[in-house]
Amino acid sequence: MKNPFDEKKLFTLSKDFLNDHYQGTSEQRLRDLVHVLKFHEWKYAVENNPLISDFEYDQLFKMLQQLEDEMPNLIDPSSPTQRVTSDLVDDFTTVQHLTPMLSLANSYNAEDLNSFNDSVIKLLKLEPGSAVRYTVEPKFDGGTIVLVYENDRLVRAATRGNGERGDEITHNVKTIRSVPLEAAFSKYGITRCELRGEAIIRKEEFVKINARRAKEGDLIFANPRNAATGGLRMKDPRETARRGL
Repeated sequence: MKNPFDEKKLFTLSKDFLNDHYQGTSEQRLRDLVHVLKFHEWKYAVENNPLISDFEYDQLFKMLQQLEDEMPNLIDPSSPTQRVTSDLVDDFTTVQHLTPMLSLANSYNAEDLNSFNDSVIKLLKLEPGSAVRYTVEPKFDGGTIVLVYENDRLVRAATRGNGERGDEITHNVKTIRSVPLEAAFSKYGITRCELRGEAIIRKEEFVKINARRAKEGDLIFANPRNAATGGLRMKDPRETARRGL
């Protein structure tokens, strides 16, 4: 995925904020902080290449929080501060997917694969015995999520469910820093779209989470997949944020 940010400009802005060299009105300061934090979220969560320390990120985040407290009328729904809320979810609402989600079939032996290959040849109306080239890749193993964007903003997130309907988990998915709260689909004439993906916990992050849980006296997780799936359905989004999805 192409980096949509002006890296040089936003990195310089970051240093201006951190070194107290920023020049601009309070409103400009707030808007620039939003852009700067979105950029660093991208570098950290999408490119896995952070340019500033966690401490520096937290400093910028607190600056933005303070300005938003002073000017609540200027809070952007896509602001990084709006990812984690204190809303507790008693029951998850079931929602209809825009289009059904199909399932992948398992294969356990060569006979299964040959049968699949025959089906592909038939579907493509090729001659029997034709050679078909396949691309194979590892599958990320976590919890499937379905995102709906309207007018460039994330408006809903849901679990896979039964493929037709899933549980709404918007508050929890917003805590995942690699999920954009807004995206410029309108540039391509798209006003509404549905994206599917896998919410995962990286192995190195999983080790850190279990170490923290052991230190705090909590039960450690058995594997990253179950921890990720369970994290999506936490009733408190702040607990989801602690899963490092």
